[in-house]
Amino acid sequence: MKIAQGIEMLELAPKSGGAYYHPTVLYDDESVVLIDTGLPGYYDFVMELIRNAGLPTDKLNAIVLTHQDIDHIGSLPPFLADNGKRLDIYAHVEDKPYIEGEIPLIKVPEERLNMILGQLSPEEAEQYRSVFSAVTPPNVNCTLNGGEKLPFGGGTNVIYTPGHTPGHICLYHQPSKTLIAGDAMIVHEGKLMGPNPGFTLDMNLEHRSLGKLASYDIDNIICYHGGLFNDRANERIAELAAQAT
Repeated sequence: MKIAQGIEMLELAPKSGGAYYHPTVLYDDESVVLIDTGLPGYYDFVMELIRNAGLPTDKLNAIVLTHQDIDHIGSLPPFLADNGKRLDIYAHVEDKPYIEGEIPLIKVPEERLNMILGQLSPEEAEQYRSVFSAVTPPNVNCTLNGGEKLPFGGGTNVIYTPGHTPGHICLYHQPSKTLIAGDAMIVHEGKLMGPNPGFTLDMNLEHRSLGKLASYDIDNIICYHGGLFNDRANERIAELAAQAT
């Protein structure tokens, strides 16, 4: 779904059914940038969605990971393996060691990871393990701290929004006034909500992050879970931030 010039929201169907995931693509004449990659085994589906949006996959030169959760980083390995060139991979410094395998993913114990990888082909499972391992070269080569202004899609701000994970970030696409929220918020039955407490590490910290988002001029919000919200977006964020105080 085209949100505006330079930004496209993908609608990624889970293999097992259920609610869609919503990676985002930022683009211009020179580059295509993917925000989050889906679960392990979703590479082909994501690439097909990018092509179906009329965007050239040969110009894909960067991936931004909003945080470490497996449904956001899981298909990074085939992007690294099959793209034919070194992609720039962006992530926040606080989540980087988890993404690179130095520390186990916070929310994925070994038994759950084995269950997920057991649904993949042996080649895909090995690819996943080989990339997210401390003995392999680093896969995050562009470390973020928050506050950066990236050129993607005509100009995108990085907003450090910890709480859901230690290194969660949101992105603000300046030309379209669109917030790429990651998991900082969700859309449920058409309503913008705060994150699910059951999957959020520190709700107090998350509430402070919502207050930070309330200072931006936002027309559209893309939530990884739930998709697009554009009904008085600024007002609704302010309401959520006020509820948390």
